[in-house]
Amino acid sequence: MFGPVFCPQLMRRSVMMGLQTRILKPCSSEILRGRFMAHQESLPSLPVPPLKQTLDKYLKTVRPLVDDEQFKGTEKIVKSFGEAQGLGESLQSSLEEHADRKENWLSDWWLDCAYLESRASVVIYCSPSVSFPRYNFTGTKGQISQAAKVVAAILNYKVAIDNENLSIDRMGKAPLCMDQYYRILSSCRIPGLNKDSSECYARSWRPPRHILIIHNNHYFELDVYHEDGSPLSAQDLELQLNKIVTSSQEPGKAIGLLTARDRDSWGRAYHTLNKDQQNHNSFHSIHRAIFALCLDQESPVVPDDQWRSDLSGRCLHGGGSKLNSGNRWNDKTIQMIVDKNGGVGLLYEHSPAEGPPIAAMLDYVYKHCENLGQQHTTSSSLPEPKELLFNIPEEVSKEIEQAGKEIDAMIENLNLTVVEFKEFGKNFIKSQKLSPDSFIQIAFQLAYYRLHRKAPATYESGSLRQFRLGRTDTIRSCSTTSDEFAKAVVENKFTKSDLAQKLRDAIAAHKHFTIDAINGKGIDRHLLGLKLTAIKSGKEVPDLFLDDTYKRAMSFNLSTSQVPCQADLSMAFGPAVAEGYGICYNPKADHIILSVSSFKDNPDYDVYVFQRELFSTFREMRDMLLSTSSKL
Repeated sequence: MFGPVFCPQLMRRSVMMGLQTRILKPCSSEILRGRFMAHQESLPSLPVPPLKQTLDKYLKTVRPLVDDEQFKGTEKIVKSFGEAQGLGESLQSSLEEHADRKENWLSDWWLDCAYLESRASVVIYCSPSVSFPRYNFTGTKGQISQAAKVVAAILNYKVAIDNENLSIDRMGKAPLCMDQYYRILSSCRIPGLNKDSSECYARSWRPPRHILIIHNNHYFELDVYHEDGSPLSAQDLELQLNKIVTSSQEPGKAIGLLTARDRDSWGRAYHTLNKDQQNHNSFHSIHRAIFALCLDQESPVVPDDQWRSDLSGRCLHGGGSKLNSGNRWNDKTIQMIVDKNGGVGLLYEHSPAEGPPIAAMLDYVYKHCENLGQQHTTSSSLPEPKELLFNIPEEVSKEIEQAGKEIDAMIENLNLTVVEFKEFGKNFIKSQKLSPDSFIQIAFQLAYYRLHRKAPATYESGSLRQFRLGRTDTIRSCSTTSDEFAKAVVENKFTKSDLAQKLRDAIAAHKHFTIDAINGKGIDRHLLGLKLTAIKSGKEVPDLFLDDTYKRAMSFNLSTSQVPCQADLSMAFGPAVAEGYGICYNPKADHIILSVSSFKDNPDYDVYVFQRELFSTFREMRDMLLSTSSKL
């Protein structure tokens, strides 16, 4: 589990007492400014919203999802739950008492409920990938050169974190919690038999000095600091990576495939392997590593217009047991992936952090890995990379074979495309005095309704980082207003002026839901808190949470996230349910980058059909606005 809230004095002391004996200097001359943890104690605690407010909003958000008869039943259940001196008020009171005792009443519960207690595979179902635009390198030499730059850039970024020199993230003028930045490096998820754990070693007395290199299914511990505490240069790293690649030409046992299995299966295998002292030591090194670098083998050539989608998929799942799915350790928070054909990307295990801190690091990497310049090298004093070895009994070897079959089936069932809408971007939407995020979300609603003739339960991640240790709440993009707009377009009975007004109303409603969610007035996490309060106090789960309407509301047909990056980076993840899509988007000034995923075993949900419908919807919504506005 994660340690206590960050203390700058303790961190400085631990660095001084560890192997890093002075304030570190990055490899380039630029240092980001601003003591980025100084404001932490002044951040407010996450509030517990009023019960009536949440129940009223809940009814409004589920109304488009169910028919009249089912909604009437839900109204009765909600009314009974919220009665004066009833079960709802009792749970609300207990939750408020819990909140008074915690820095953040939600964060530990959310970590457990959303991640560590989940027994599904983290691959496709949970961990997102990020793909970079194509680089101009090929072959092993180019791969190693680019990988060295990527590692050097991340180490440079880590110096800024360690020295508290990152700029404070803000939402408007409000400073945001920066705690997640300390959780993305030197951290790892650890499998358990019934529940996983998560460890962050960045705050330990002797912080890790090494990264994990994975090549050809071999695992290496690589110390990335000089004796004086300064990180290795890109030139030094290139020498070290060459040693690793040269020494691992023959494929190793693909133990990494086990990390792609469901968590119970992986937990049992891990428990067996960890009894062996050599395996235990190798696991310990992997867990403590600052991050993992995956040097992938050659993958099949695809047409240029499919390259980005192919890279995104390979970052998400490795491409299969015959390619690079075994060349991973999917429990590591950060896995940087470099292939042999211009591909650079990342896979991150989601439990320690949300997308924005990851995106901030990757923006830095993208900008700086090509501008490191020639740095001082001291190759004569470089320590030898250490291969991490495993003793694998026969029964676990059979599980590795089974894991390969499972990941191949998962990949075969996934459709994923990365596309770019080039006709306009957020500048046009802003020119109409509208929120780009809300515009895009309403487009998702209309495109889905046109294809499936029903309203989609929709998850959009909304940041709670205005609060100490804040994670996320759900922005419920599907509303009565968005539903009315979608139906009006499909019915084709309204003028363009009327449709434009309904569109603006839907966008305004979504923006209102967004503001409420990020200000601690969302409903999903509050309802979760009430449910968990009942469970932890030994009470029966309230009828509200057993109601089919609640189950429908939590079955997200659209699982979406905006992760705006300065660079043209694209995040991707799998859908939340079989009848749904996973959509991530990066709105740029004059274009929009999107990834869309679905499962093939439900042919009614086809990413290519949805993408075409979505692009058509973007154009139609633009034309609606232009028909009533002279702005371009």
